[in-house]
Order: sequence, then C-alpha cells, then structure tokens
Amino acid sequence: MDPISPLEQALHAARALVLADLMAGQVAEPDVVSLVEESVAQRRWWVEQWPEGTEFVAGLVAQDVQDALLERYGRWPLCPVCGSGDPHALDVEPELGPDPHWVCGKAGVKVAAVGSLGGAGGGPQPS
Repeated sequence: MDPISPLEQALHAARALVLADLMAGQVAEPDVVSLVEESVAQRRWWVEQWPEGTEFVAGLVAQDVQDALLERYGRWPLCPVCGSGDPHALDVEPELGPDPHWVCGKAGVKVAAVGSLGGAGGGPQPS
C-alpha cells in the first residue's frame, strides 16, 4: 500500500477539522457536508499549484465553507463570546497561515482552534 502524500494528509485533516466544527454547531447536514467536499476539491488544485501552502489548507477550507454558508443560509459559526448586540460570525485567523483559529473580531479573542468549536464552551482561549 502506498503511503498517503502530505497533500492528501492535509486535505483529509482539513475536512475532518471543518466537519468537527460543523457537527459542534449541529449544522452538518448532507448539503452542508457537500460544501466541505466542494472546497476540498478546489483546494486540492490550489495546493497542487502551491505546495508550500499545504499548512494553510485547513483555514482556507474553513473560510470557504463559512462563505458558502453565508450565501445560502446565514452566518456561521455564531460568536459564543459576545452576549449582547447583533449576532455575528467568528472569523478565521490568520486568513492565510498555519494554525488557524476562530476569532471574535469584536472582542478581540481567540475562541477555538479550527476543529475545536465543540470544546470552546463559549469562553475565549488565551492568545
């Protein structure tokens, strides 16, 4: 059996992380999972063109799914930190970098690593 390439490992990891966050928010319906698959397919091509970007793929897939959900359903994931004001979505930071996190831009805090929303418990993480 051939070993799995670093590209495929990164894509599988990105898929798993984003699916974990979708499941934590109870929005991992079949049509939403299809959005993840579409993003992974597009990012496969992107990373094949720029192999140095392999470590960025998890954050990019999270952003792709977030954008697709906004267009079709609304904001996701909603910020669990801010208790008042209009509901708002978390952002992925860095936008293009390793170790992506969900961040509340209003409060200026890291909420959870991408893939860890289920364990965020609504509280900020140390920066």
